[in-house]
Order: sequence, then structure tokens, then C-alpha cells
Amino acid sequence: MMMKKTISFLIVLAMLLSVGTALADDSFNTNKDGYSTSYTYGYDYWGDVQESPDAYRVKTVLDSVSLGLDVRISKPQSLYVRDNDLYIVDTLNNRIIQVQYKNDEYTVTRIIDHVTGGNPETFNNPYDVFVDPEGSIYVADFNNNRIVMMDKDLNFLKEFTKPTDATFDQSIDFLPRKIVVDVAGRVYALVTNVNKGIVKYETDTSFTGFIGATPVSVSMVDYIWKKYFMTQAQRDASASFVPTEYENIFIDKDGFIYATITNFSEYDLKSDAAKPIRRLNGLGNDILVKNDRYPPIGDLWWMEGDSTYFGPSKMTDVTVFDNDIYVVLDRVRGRLFGYDEQGVMLWAFGTRGNIEGAFTSAVSIEHMGADLFVLDQLENSVTVFTPTEYGNIIYDAIQKYQEGEYDDSADIWRAVLKQNANYPMAFRGIGRTVFRQNDYESALEYFKMAHDRENYGRVFKLYRKQWIEKNIGWIFAGLAVILLVPLIIGRVKRMKWEVIMHEHSKVRKND
Repeated sequence: MMMKKTISFLIVLAMLLSVGTALADDSFNTNKDGYSTSYTYGYDYWGDVQESPDAYRVKTVLDSVSLGLDVRISKPQSLYVRDNDLYIVDTLNNRIIQVQYKNDEYTVTRIIDHVTGGNPETFNNPYDVFVDPEGSIYVADFNNNRIVMMDKDLNFLKEFTKPTDATFDQSIDFLPRKIVVDVAGRVYALVTNVNKGIVKYETDTSFTGFIGATPVSVSMVDYIWKKYFMTQAQRDASASFVPTEYENIFIDKDGFIYATITNFSEYDLKSDAAKPIRRLNGLGNDILVKNDRYPPIGDLWWMEGDSTYFGPSKMTDVTVFDNDIYVVLDRVRGRLFGYDEQGVMLWAFGTRGNIEGAFTSAVSIEHMGADLFVLDQLENSVTVFTPTEYGNIIYDAIQKYQEGEYDDSADIWRAVLKQNANYPMAFRGIGRTVFRQNDYESALEYFKMAHDRENYGRVFKLYRKQWIEKNIGWIFAGLAVILLVPLIIGRVKRMKWEVIMHEHSKVRKND
């Protein structure tokens, strides 16, 4: 089995490397409309790679030239989408570029490079931006050691600065990297060199602590070895037993914070000890649903090594649709992984390179509707992906199911199977749909084809109960037969024996 997985991985690796190197050979496929597409794949039940139709195609690439900018974008660090506006954080130019999508075109509508009434009024290496429904703008002003809030007209409102609380290390600078804001105006920030969790502020700018500190698991052997057998110099040089920092955060429509982590042991991934993607509730507990055989970790197979192309997926950012589908961005190989609300992989695509649809150094991902935006900090560009017909029908099937239109959902999943007969998610989707319709027998068949043991077991219990209820009369009749027939046979035998003994008794008397 291991040899089979190794061979499958090497084949996929060779295909991906050919995509990344054969730049002059039109490495990416081209569909009938002339749009370039990328290699898309998924995994089967055994973890083997399966090719798939493309779920996304490149729609356009936004850069300094296409946006008509006089000053070229320089090492951007983040993206944000609010309605039809895309905000690009142009870090080294100390500005935020607001781009509006209208009539199928992307147009720069505003350059946000100051905050009127702020102190200072200009930004210094901004790293992130957030815009609330009222249009107020929050900027993680990295080198100004603040998170500044301004109204839609760029007038200063308030700022969130270094907490004076004893729980916050006063010896470090306040360097906010990523920010999100909930509907109540509470600000959550990732701060460089802070590993106690996400820094939380109330709307009045008061610091109220940390949430979601990553748990630390230390073996007793490591603890004893470090405490009793290492010298002080060795202890100082060794890794400390401290939580790791989050890489990025995103707040969904329900106020839950999705967070990614890139510092973990690769041996903890498949056992779900690493938890590189988390969904945090108000208490900071991870409530991400994981109902697939493998947890959502990106690629299931990788080669070890020091190269930036090797090793497990490292999720540098995450974005979440309103239907709870979430997409994570792997900075190691420039791939995008889509998962449904159950943690089941929908598709994976992408690679590294400097051609359309590939990335040199992808750092941020956002979505507008079902379109995906990926920011490349070295190419200084944003690649816009839009769903193909195949991708759209997957989304339609999921949407119909969530809306309770189970018949339509099943029909759409069957249409998915016509394009990809080896898609486990389609079997699972049809199984979930017919299960909702109480067709347990059909659901069992589809879950069996999807190798979905958990749902199969759940449905089997209900199917067994349903079968018993339908056949209760026959069951009791069978039990009655099983119980009564031996009694009747025994009674008959006893009567025969009594008759025989009576006859013997009569013969003896006559003698």
C-alpha cells in the first residue's frame, strides 16, 4: 500500500513540476473559451491522488498596469473584500488601493494613504485592512504600532494601541499584522511575537485579553530530559514549551474566527494533533467540524526536505463563504484547497511559477461571491479565479441541500458524477440527500460508494430500526415458530411415548 501511495505521489509531483518549469510549452491547459486552467485534483478514500475537472479558471490578473496605477504596487501583504470592493494593502507604498468590481471590470476608485486627524496621518507599512458594513475602515498600521479606525471619508475615529495590562509583554513593540472586527465592533488582532493567542479589544479600545491560545502538548520524557539532564545553555538553545503564533485570521458571517497555523510538527497532521486550520468560538475553543477520514490539512502526501517545495502544506490564509465552504491557501506549493462545512475536500488546484494561474509567493486569499482572489507579494499582483461549470454545479448542489431542496440537490450531484465519476463528494452528497428523504437503503449504497463509514453507520442504525418496524409481524411470527415448534414437537413425542408406555403396560398385564 505504501509503495502504491509513493508511486502515485511521484507521478503527481512530476506533473506539477512539469507545470512549473515548462513555461514556454503552455503548461496550463486551455478551455474552449481560451482561458487558462490549472491542474485540479482530489483524494480518494485510500488517500491516493485522483485527477479532476477544473473547478476554477483564471478570470484575470490585476496588477499595476491593468489597474492604471502611476506608482507600482510594492510587496503587498493582504486583501480584503466588502461587497463589490476589493482592498489591496500595498505595504511598502504605505497605502491601500480600493478597487471596485462593476460591469465585469475592476476599476481603482480610491487610494487610501492617510487618516485625516490621526497622529500621524500617514501609514507606516500597513499589513492588513478591515471594512465594516457601515464603511468604517480599520488598518493594521504595523510600524506605527497601532490599529487605526477611520470613517468612510477617512476621518480619524479611534486607535487601538499596545495594552498596558500585565498579561501583555511590555518589552516588545506592538506590531499588529492581521485584524478582524465582529458585528459589535470588537477588534481581534494577530500581533508579531505574541503567542498567547489573538489579542482582543472592546469597541471602546480597551484590551480584554487573549482568546484561542494554541495548546501545548509536551511529553513527560521531553519535560524530564529538559529539566534534569540539560545544561542551562542547552535549555536556552532548545525549543521552549510555549504556544505558537497564528498565521492568519478570518471572521465568518456568524462571528466565528477561522485561524491558520504554520508552525507545527508534520507528524501531528494526520492524527489531527496539529490542527493547522481552526474555527474559534467566543471562548477560543476550536469547533471546526471534521467528518472526513483525514482532517483538513491540504496535501495528504509530501516529500521531506529543506526545499521550499517540499514538506506539508502551510496554510498562510483562509477565506470563508456564506455557506460555510472555506478555502485555504498553501504558501509551500501555491495551492488552494476547498472544503465544505463538514471538512470534506471539494477540490485542490494551483502551483508555483511565474505564469498565469501560478504563484511565486502567495500570501493572501479573499472571495467575492464564488470568485477567488489570490495575492502574490513578489509578483505584486492579484489573480482572480472564477468557477467553471463543474465548480458551479458543485456549489449549486451544496446550496440546494442547505436550502432543503433535497430532490434538486440529488439531481445536481448526479450531474456532477457525469463530469467526474470518481468524485466521492457526489456520492456523499446524494447519500445525504436521500437520507433526508428517509430512503435509508439507497443512502447506504451511496455512503458505501463514498466510503463514508460514519454516515453509513448512522444510517444503518436507522435502516435496521425501520426494517424491524416494517417486519415486526413476520419477526414475531418467526419467533413464535422458533419457540412453539420445539414445544409442539416435544409434546407430540411425549404423547407418543405415553401411548407406547401404555401399550407396554397392557401387554404386561395380559401376560
